[in-house]
Amino acid sequence: MELKNYSLTANPIWLAQLLKWVNLRPEEGERTWMMFTFYTIVSIGLRWAEDSTVALFLDEYGAGPLPWMYIASAFTGMALVFVYSWLQKVLPLRWVVVAIAPCMVVPLMLLVLLRWGVHVSYLSVVVVFLLRLWVDSLYVVNDLNTSIVANQLFNIREIKRTYPLISSGLLVADVISGFSLPWLLEFAKLNRVIMIACGVIIIGSAILCYLTYQYRTCFPDLPQRLMPQEQASRHRRIQAPLKRYTLQLFAFVGLLQVIGLLVDFQYLQELKTNLGDRELASFLGIFGGIIGLCELATQWFFASRLIERFGVFFTAALLPAAVGFVVPGLIGLLYSLPTVKSSAFFWGLVGLKFFDELLRYTFVVSSSPVLYQPIPERIRSHMQALSGGTAEAIATGSAGIMIAMTLFVCGWLMPPAMQKWVLLGETIVVAVACLKVVWLLRSRYVDLLVLSAERGELSAANVGLRAFQQGVVKALEEKGNATDKHSCIELLAQIDPKGAVDVLAPILFKLPPDLQRHSLEVMLSTDTTPAHVSEVRWLLERHPDNIDPEVFALALRYVWLADPNPNLSQIEEYLNQRHHSLTRATAAALLLRQGTPMQKVAATKTLRRMLTHKQERERVNGVKALREVVYLQALRIHIPNLLQDESLRVRCAVLEMIAATRMEEYYSALLTALYYKSTRATAMRALVKMENEALDMLLQVATNAHKPEVLRMYAWRTIAQISTTEALETLWLQLESSWGATRYHILRSLLKIQKQSEISNLVDRFQHSRVESLIEQELRFLGEIYAGYLDLQPQSILEDQQTNKRVLIIRDLLQRALSEMEWDIRERILLLLKLLYSPEKMQAAAFNLRSESVVNLARGLEILEHTVNLPTKSLLLNILDKRSHQEKLHYLVEAEFTEYQKLPVSERLQKMLTLGTFLSDWCLACCFHYAQASRIRLTINEILMALRHPTGFVREAAIAYLSVVSHRVLLELLPKLQKDSHPLVAAQIQELMKKYQYGREQMTKDKVP
Repeated sequence: MELKNYSLTANPIWLAQLLKWVNLRPEEGERTWMMFTFYTIVSIGLRWAEDSTVALFLDEYGAGPLPWMYIASAFTGMALVFVYSWLQKVLPLRWVVVAIAPCMVVPLMLLVLLRWGVHVSYLSVVVVFLLRLWVDSLYVVNDLNTSIVANQLFNIREIKRTYPLISSGLLVADVISGFSLPWLLEFAKLNRVIMIACGVIIIGSAILCYLTYQYRTCFPDLPQRLMPQEQASRHRRIQAPLKRYTLQLFAFVGLLQVIGLLVDFQYLQELKTNLGDRELASFLGIFGGIIGLCELATQWFFASRLIERFGVFFTAALLPAAVGFVVPGLIGLLYSLPTVKSSAFFWGLVGLKFFDELLRYTFVVSSSPVLYQPIPERIRSHMQALSGGTAEAIATGSAGIMIAMTLFVCGWLMPPAMQKWVLLGETIVVAVACLKVVWLLRSRYVDLLVLSAERGELSAANVGLRAFQQGVVKALEEKGNATDKHSCIELLAQIDPKGAVDVLAPILFKLPPDLQRHSLEVMLSTDTTPAHVSEVRWLLERHPDNIDPEVFALALRYVWLADPNPNLSQIEEYLNQRHHSLTRATAAALLLRQGTPMQKVAATKTLRRMLTHKQERERVNGVKALREVVYLQALRIHIPNLLQDESLRVRCAVLEMIAATRMEEYYSALLTALYYKSTRATAMRALVKMENEALDMLLQVATNAHKPEVLRMYAWRTIAQISTTEALETLWLQLESSWGATRYHILRSLLKIQKQSEISNLVDRFQHSRVESLIEQELRFLGEIYAGYLDLQPQSILEDQQTNKRVLIIRDLLQRALSEMEWDIRERILLLLKLLYSPEKMQAAAFNLRSESVVNLARGLEILEHTVNLPTKSLLLNILDKRSHQEKLHYLVEAEFTEYQKLPVSERLQKMLTLGTFLSDWCLACCFHYAQASRIRLTINEILMALRHPTGFVREAAIAYLSVVSHRVLLELLPKLQKDSHPLVAAQIQELMKKYQYGREQMTKDKVP
């Protein structure tokens, strides 16, 4: 969903400054001002209607029946919320939010007309009660409607900046309506004022109708009951965490309402006790004015910045923290001072009411829509209606019951002076409970954003081995999927390698051949023990036709390796040609390992025949047997031919054999095999089994810039799979000294280790600081990229028109190369963050940050905000956000990660080339092409660095530059460059030599004495 940017595309200076003051971005301006206007106008109408109906109500009833009004209002509010929620299921959301206000106003107008026309006293009394009740309900629906519309129009990041300003419309409406109502009453009676208020509400609804039409793509086209099937399945997948989160939101809204009513009751009670009627009215007027000014200033200039800076949960917790700890502490402090003890409670409750009003109608109101953003868009408005509106209604009734019971109990058991302390204590308890709910919400917030179920990693540290072994045996013996059973064996080998033999050997006879083979491989990978020889020998005693040859060979090897006194003559019988090739090869390998000299000769002949056999199966099985041979002796001469064998299976078997027997003279074959897709997996497995012995040669390949990129990438991945401390430390050391694609490959390799590791991440405190330093390094270089991008832009349209067309094309290519480097750095920063934080959360954040949708981008930034706790978090969020290069550079300069001074293009290009090792190959080549087209002088060191560069098109760009700016130097270098291995450079050199052949001959003549 992309939002169009209408009239604020080209902002005048004053408007841009105004947006900056209220912390808005240009693309958010129109939506925000229209929402603010709609909410302010509707709130003015509601305030006029409220004050008029209150006057009518007090005139008819007095203040006594107000508690009944509160109870009735709670029930009416709940009923309307359920109706509002039901309408969303049967109608598209845009129709509901536009039509709800006019539909609510119509009954109010009918009630006013009915009161005008009714002259029966008791009917007039009922109508007045209904008028007051209906206006209260209008408030509930209007606030809910505004919050839902805002959640549809703004994404999760935008709403933090915009909703504080939108919600301030209620405060502005209070000021306007407060001053205008007395003037209005001079010209119209209360009934007419209510009708005028209805007209104002309809005008505000018309603005909302226009707004929702302009941004109709933000609203779903279908009612909720007609959702697509894939959305339904997605909703079911997150139903459990969503339900928990919604219940916690319900509790949060309800507890805040209870806090407000408790504070309001104590505040009014204390005012009534200490002030007379005239003093009370004056105090309320002054107090309300002061609070109103503070609320407006906070909403317009501070709320959005604090929410964006510290997060929605910090600001949401301010109210319960102030009510629960700060203000009660001040009351206690004042009460302990003799001079102010008598008035301590009065001023303490005034302060409590001040903070409650200020924080409630600024930070809490501004934060509440953000809390609903993690809920899927399809059901968000429905959940918001139920949890928000219903919670407040239930909390209002609950608070009334709590206050009534407290007064009754205290009046019966305690002196009147103790009542105030009991109520204050209840307020503190509710505030602490609210803080606890905020903490729970925070823990669920990102999980719901990520939409990932919580899955515990199974390891030896958190599983009972005995129970696990019994579970494996049960899973293998019962009927089930063969893949799952193989996974059980693999898991057993990882968690309890020493006990795997004890588990698998007794059930070998029950398993099918493929599971027998897998089990024997696991048993052979651990120490062979005589205790289970009899159980494995059972496989050898079966008829050869009734057993898989591979299982038979594995069992043969296990028995004779585990048996301290093997019968070598019996093994010699298996060299007979009638046995399967795998059995003959295994027997020959065992005899070469333990046999007599004559038996070793026979075994060598057998293996030689197999290695030179015409059948592929014979050669493969022969090579496999060589893996178990301690000394290859005369069989070594066959290895070069086997490495060139036409069969891929044979070549792969040879690679595994080289690693198993540590044949150093053929290690180069293992490295070469990494380059080819057909042999890569085998070569990686073989090198991993060599562990630290393969580390040095892999490192030489990985750090050699002249080797192919794919070879270096898989060399790093292979190092990562070597699960030794030395390999891990090597990766960390190389990570710090590398840059660009090499760093990217190392990071991916480290993350693969992290994914396979039993621990949550791979960094201790020392390595954590390493990662932080790497992130800061990436940010510093990002500043150089932004500076280069800005300085390469034309200063004016006239300058752009006068520039050579070829220069313009190359400049565009260079700027595109810089943008690609920025993207690469963003990717590396996200990979670095994955090392520090939950891979699932970071993967979800990265996925959303790569999206072109502003909604997905905002969701990714929100996940980062609530996951990352680095000192550079605020800077990272601004860098990863969709902002201009100039803004991002400004943030980097502010954070002192870079310094920026506008430079001429030539100086900026030279400065960029001093960072040559950090630039990508394509960017470096573009720099030289741009220098060539613009006739920019470069230093000899920069040119020589490019001529020695391992990438061919960089050398080609440097030679092309020399061909323009220095023919003499080029002519001297041409003979030395003739043997370049890259075809592009070689062709370029040949062309230049033909072009400058006369010049070279002339130079030669000049040198002759």
